[in-house]
Amino acid sequence: MSGTASTAPAGRWRSLLAPGLSALVVFAILLGLGFWQIARKTEKESLIARIVERSRAEPVAPPTAEAWDPARDEFRHVRVTGRFANEQETLVHGLAPGNTPGRALQGYYVLTPFRRAQGGTVLVNRGFVPTELRAQADRRDGLIEGETVLTGILRASEARGMFVPAPDPGRGEWFNRDVAGIAQSRGLGEVAPYLIEADAVPGSKVWPRGVPLRVDLPNNHLQYAFTWFAIAACLVGVFSVFAWRRLHGTG
Repeated sequence: MSGTASTAPAGRWRSLLAPGLSALVVFAILLGLGFWQIARKTEKESLIARIVERSRAEPVAPPTAEAWDPARDEFRHVRVTGRFANEQETLVHGLAPGNTPGRALQGYYVLTPFRRAQGGTVLVNRGFVPTELRAQADRRDGLIEGETVLTGILRASEARGMFVPAPDPGRGEWFNRDVAGIAQSRGLGEVAPYLIEADAVPGSKVWPRGVPLRVDLPNNHLQYAFTWFAIAACLVGVFSVFAWRRLHGTG
């Protein structure tokens, strides 16, 4: 009887070995995920800072098509000289901030070919027009004729997401800013592989109106990190109760 009693605690400790190792592995994974999210938060903040810095810098000439590198050049502030081909504008469905916080306006972004003075064509997102001003004839006071100097932000061509409707070029229905697709449908020939989002003009009363750049990259990594750490803490608590009950013969 005494031998059985003396070996019981050791047997109970041994019974915790497998679940303890499993819990330790899971705990290490949870901690790793939490620290990875913290690292991702730092990277995302650095990226946002670089985007803001590029967009606010003095405008420079855009890169050539061959030199274009989205990772390096997107969001760069640029200046070009040329003429708008207003008769070949394309409307892309979109939303813009409304006058009431939390409410968005439905309408279109106006993408117009811009024939550069030194040669070549680039698509320019001139800004937003509400649905009722879709027809160019209803906003002719916003057209820019003749040679002009334009400043704006370089943006990469926008890929069509899984839930974005396919375009209907015949009806002029576009739902993403697809540079190559729009250029082909309009017969523009060779265009730059990027577009320029024209700078917003404060106090403008004509349409289209530029929308100020909003750097709204998702940055919920700190929240995710806390979630993983909280799950790790719960695991410690659950395993502690399990081990206590096992060692005291109550579970």
